[in-house]
Amino acid sequence: MKEEQPTHNKPGGSFAPAASPLASTVIHTPEDSIQAGETTIPSQGDNMPAWHARPKDATGPLPVVIVVQEIFGVHEHIRDICRRLALEGYLAVAPELYFRQGDPNDYADIQTLFSGLVSKVPDAQVLADLDHVANWATRHGGDAHRLMITGFCWGGRIAWLYAAHNPQLKAAVAWYGKLVGDKTLNSPRNPVDIATDLNAPVLGLYGGQDTGISQESVETMRQALRAANANAEIIVYPEAGHAFNADYRPSYHEESAKDGWQRMLKWFEQYGAKK
Repeated sequence: MKEEQPTHNKPGGSFAPAASPLASTVIHTPEDSIQAGETTIPSQGDNMPAWHARPKDATGPLPVVIVVQEIFGVHEHIRDICRRLALEGYLAVAPELYFRQGDPNDYADIQTLFSGLVSKVPDAQVLADLDHVANWATRHGGDAHRLMITGFCWGGRIAWLYAAHNPQLKAAVAWYGKLVGDKTLNSPRNPVDIATDLNAPVLGLYGGQDTGISQESVETMRQALRAANANAEIIVYPEAGHAFNADYRPSYHEESAKDGWQRMLKWFEQYGAKK
């Protein structure tokens, strides 16, 4: 991987306007040894846009990782996460999970993005869409028996929920996903509510300096997982804040991000990637 100066119009896509200002630590993964691009996935009567990446010279069915977007949608950072996973031998797929409700690129700041779009996306719709992503992956070179998921911020919460939703899932890694919070008609349950329902081992990666996800809520989740005897682990990086893996944002904490990435790969290898 090489570092590049940030731009809103990198090859293959751009960053969401609400993610500004961009940091100088943006990582762009070359596509020399992978295949990557846009596709559409049939889901609930619609054609859902998605980004996917895989090793170029792969033979046989690949382990699958569904990549769930941050609040900003499937912008350049999420596409690059897919490229990085492809280099590790995975078929990585990132669906546009807001596509029915709107386009995150139409919003200039996080607050209006959340109130105008993200809060209107029902969890039930998202989980059903992810099932269709899993089905699509198995029809396009993926191994149905090696299905994994990872998500960031908004997607981190979804990764927890999906681990309680799909009994075929083998492993999940949730990056700084909200664990507790207000319940709404669109979001009737939080990860702390589904600790007893997990179908797959979950690794949670959190920042000790995260002002939006308190350490009290992290401890509440740990207690719920222990009470449920769940196969899950939560790692807290004391020096990291929220979005510490987001190399395009000032919140990026390189040491924690690199350690979290390696822990994710080991988690997938241990629970889901092996035949």
